[in-house]
Amino acid sequence: MQLIEAIVLAIVEGITEFLPVSSTGHMIIASALMGMESTEFLKIFIVSIQFGTILSVVALYWKRFFRSFDFYFKLLVGFLPAVFVGLLLKKQIDALLDNVVVVGFTLLIGGILLLFVDKWFKNNDSDEPNIDTMPYKTAFLIGCFQVVAMVPGVSRSAATIIGGLTQKLSFKNAAEFSFFLAVPTMFAASAKDLLDGHRLIESQHIWLLLVGNAVGFLVAVVFIKLFLGILNRYGFKPFGYYRIVVGSVILLLYYLGYNLNMVD
Repeated sequence: MQLIEAIVLAIVEGITEFLPVSSTGHMIIASALMGMESTEFLKIFIVSIQFGTILSVVALYWKRFFRSFDFYFKLLVGFLPAVFVGLLLKKQIDALLDNVVVVGFTLLIGGILLLFVDKWFKNNDSDEPNIDTMPYKTAFLIGCFQVVAMVPGVSRSAATIIGGLTQKLSFKNAAEFSFFLAVPTMFAASAKDLLDGHRLIESQHIWLLLVGNAVGFLVAVVFIKLFLGILNRYGFKPFGYYRIVVGSVILLLYYLGYNLNMVD
């Protein structure tokens, strides 16, 4: 992996991590378009640079993390389903990180669903329940939605926000809890990948990881606020149309005979 490739992937990650368009899916697409070799380090890089983007949540909402211990317990409860499924199916999930076609299908299907989210949950405009008052059951159910996002292209952000909306949270509260839940989830995923693959990481890789996380952090700080502005003003439809276009283009190119998967 070259430095410019690491920077491009980090920019893609920072832009897409909190948008309902799938950051992992977009990094897989970007890797394929740049003709990058499918190495174990590339898989580690794709997961581990998400650590930088989650730090942007801590930086922007740092006061929220000092409000109460109940807040941390809810994050823990929401985090547990991903821990269980992630440990159980890690090999199967990692195998999907090479497959751009899977990303194409999930982007397309997810995009169609997003076109209807605003209509389905148009009455979710109350401040109650909110993150402070919602029960632990709500946090757990949102965590179950997060599990679906382990399939590349689904989008962790979209899955958890929709999960929050099904539990009567407002769009703003659902989005913010999605951001907060990303912190333990992405930290654990990054730490596990680094620990599992530390023998594969060479000295030049450390520099790439540091740059990737730093770039991802800076870009994500901007796009969290941008996403909330778009969501409040336009809802999910713009992201739905975007996903449909990108997913359709990927599938069309694949069925026309283009090899879109990363180089083995």
